[in-house]
Amino acid sequence: MTRWNRRLLFGAVAVLIPVLAGCEAGLNAPTLEYHPASNGISVVKDDITIDNAFVLGPALGSTLQIGGRASLFAAISAENGDRLESVTAPGAASSVEVTGGTINLPQQALVDLQGPKPQLVLTGLTHDLQGGATIQIVFNFAEAGPIRLSVPVEPRAYDYTTYSPPAKPTATAKAKKKAHPNIPASPTASPSVSS
Repeated sequence: MTRWNRRLLFGAVAVLIPVLAGCEAGLNAPTLEYHPASNGISVVKDDITIDNAFVLGPALGSTLQIGGRASLFAAISAENGDRLESVTAPGAASSVEVTGGTINLPQQALVDLQGPKPQLVLTGLTHDLQGGATIQIVFNFAEAGPIRLSVPVEPRAYDYTTYSPPAKPTATAKAKKKAHPNIPASPTASPSVSS
């Protein structure tokens, strides 16, 4: 083998090694899998991290009506521990329901409020809501205080079809008192004539 042939052989091997190494994963290569970007907003303030916060809007081409409800999703962690006491949506909803009243945030642990059922629900929407909008959300913590975010409204489509809208409120009927079987339901009076 000549010097020239050896140089060609080493050059070919140097080019083929990275190509062959890339083929090793075959159809299971991580680069072939779809990894959606997080469309929600993320923020770190003091020792609180709020990650992938978003409001689930209606299906494409639809609108959530005034007075309606919408789900709010997020993942929250507190480096030193804290408690989420309340959430408000000024200018967007009359209130935000927090399942359980407050949410404890253990030290250095992620609290995932991503479902399947929403744990944060905007109630009494003050205006129509469509995908693509943003609304102000304020997370109120016992130690860290308020953290204000401008949160995107994601349409219930694509990657968000598996997220749940809030359950429809059920009307509570008041039970009527049953009268005792031997007592008439309402008193009756008959006119009497006296002389």
